[in-house]
Amino acid sequence: MNKGIIFAILAAVLFGVSTPFAKLLLGEIPPVMLAGLLYGGSGVGLCAWMLFRKITRSQEAIAHLTHHDAPWLVGAVAAGGIVAPVLLMFGITLIPASSASLLLNLEGVFTALLAWFVFKENFDRRIFFGMVFIIAAGVLLSWQEEQTAGIPWGGLLVAAACLCWGIDNNLTRKVSASDPLQIAAIKGSVAGAVNIGIALAMGAAWPVLTVAVGAATVGLAGYGISLVLFVLALRNLGTARTGAYFSVAPFFGAAVSLLLLHENPSPLFWIAGALMGAGIWLHLTEHHEHEHTHEEMAHEHEHIHDEHHRHDHDFPWDGIEPHTHFHVHTRLTHSHSHYPDIHHRHSHMT
Repeated sequence: MNKGIIFAILAAVLFGVSTPFAKLLLGEIPPVMLAGLLYGGSGVGLCAWMLFRKITRSQEAIAHLTHHDAPWLVGAVAAGGIVAPVLLMFGITLIPASSASLLLNLEGVFTALLAWFVFKENFDRRIFFGMVFIIAAGVLLSWQEEQTAGIPWGGLLVAAACLCWGIDNNLTRKVSASDPLQIAAIKGSVAGAVNIGIALAMGAAWPVLTVAVGAATVGLAGYGISLVLFVLALRNLGTARTGAYFSVAPFFGAAVSLLLLHENPSPLFWIAGALMGAGIWLHLTEHHEHEHTHEEMAHEHEHIHDEHHRHDHDFPWDGIEPHTHFHVHTRLTHSHSHYPDIHHRHSHMT
């Protein structure tokens, strides 16, 4: 199994389970403040991890961010770190956490649509119809809540958050060859500080220490470590496929919601769950193989000397893998099963 699949599923588990816990915390913390604490906890925790890594000198095989990555990272932080969590926190105040958890599948849909039609990542009919099932399920879920003037505001807010995360995911893919811990730490620190500042300016009170620590812990797991794993998955699978595997996240969130919050799901919930399950199955069973050509390219990232990395070194090398350095890929034509990872971003004739 491609290691990117494992990274994506682990990221999904952590993010999915965080949603019902965030729902519980909303009884103690206003939405914007909670969004800030979730990302702030992520940023603080990951910065501590980076400091530990530096002290122990365990970062030799890491490709750090450069100034060329800044525009992509700024856009990702703004869309996914600042706007999206605020929309989600307001949305889950209006609908059951189990329904909100399943609605988060729309993040994969928006991620894929942007990847396909804006960033030109390849897709096939199997992936397309899987997304159709997920969209249909999202429509069913969005109309379960009590409506105000006929408009399902809670569902629309969660969907808007998913769109922002879809933008975030596609922008993050641009920097996915760099250190995922550094990427996630920057996003958490900046987004947390901005949202906490906004909340305080709006008159929100600082929560008691135990509640704040609880929110920060949920954020570290569900937004921090999950994002590190998600970036690793982007590196290995491409944006749309990572979004597809990540679509299992809401099922974990929904299951925890039903157990933890004692919610009573409606029949539409189960129908939507079945549709989403069918869509995810189509994604997971995709197989993509054809003859393709790698044009010459040069970049830096952590790697081993596999069939895509057959280069010499212009420096003393101790033979330890994986390692990182700036390297050149020569032109190569071959055929094998692959995903649109950082080495397979080629165009397709059909």
